[in-house]
Amino acid sequence: MGILTAKKIAEFYDAYARVGVTFTADIIQATGLIPEHVHIKCGSDFWPCVFMAASFQGAKVLANAKTGLLDRLGRTKKSASLRLSFRNSEDKGNPVTFFIPCRVGDCSPYKGSGEVSVLSVRFTQRPPDHFIEIMGRVLNARANSTKPGGERILITADSGRRLRLYSRETVVFIQKVPRRCILRDLSFSGAKVVLMGVGKFLADKEISLRVEFEEPRESFLLPGRIAGVGDVEGKQEMVALSVAYDRQRIPTGYKVRINDYANVVRADSRAPSDQAER
Repeated sequence: MGILTAKKIAEFYDAYARVGVTFTADIIQATGLIPEHVHIKCGSDFWPCVFMAASFQGAKVLANAKTGLLDRLGRTKKSASLRLSFRNSEDKGNPVTFFIPCRVGDCSPYKGSGEVSVLSVRFTQRPPDHFIEIMGRVLNARANSTKPGGERILITADSGRRLRLYSRETVVFIQKVPRRCILRDLSFSGAKVVLMGVGKFLADKEISLRVEFEEPRESFLLPGRIAGVGDVEGKQEMVALSVAYDRQRIPTGYKVRINDYANVVRADSRAPSDQAER
């Protein structure tokens, strides 16, 4: 994760202050949360818990009610800290770890269990910038990916570097059969690839595109359909395929990658005018 400017972090906080995120497997992968490192610290002791959902105001966690945590919370007047750890792409050996001071509110059995409880946690101060950045990137990507008419990113040496794309050369699975291809462009909603083949036999087929990124290394399989077929100038044996993603099945991590690129490009385009104003 790259450190954003204080201005951008403030924008995230203001825009998404009360918007919650449920920590599904998809969100855990996108944020880099390390589930086994999530704890509630009460007094000098730590209790492992499961991170269920969060906003910038608070969180919901699962904890074992038989471990003495609830008794300890009673003695501290429900004051505690939530300890979180996230993978750090800048330093692969050391995760980003921090504490968020909190107060535990409602406590209820989880699905009728006598052992596991759902704890509602209210943060007693603004979370660390790292947490706002991690959550904000996901929330911002989720919001921008639903907007109509998103721009396509033409894959060049420069855009590939900014995207941290592993390679333009990749694989598509057409009707589950793998075929080598070259990426031409990417967007929230689809992509264009070039491969060898005959267009009339490929139109409207099911397709899944594999896209790989670096820093951190991630691979996404993006399902959809072939929405269009075109010629490749000067190469009769090749065909250009327009891929329309099944947007309900696109991983959040992919959306974050596309959104991060778009935000950097927008910031760069504004920089000259900002400097002129100053």
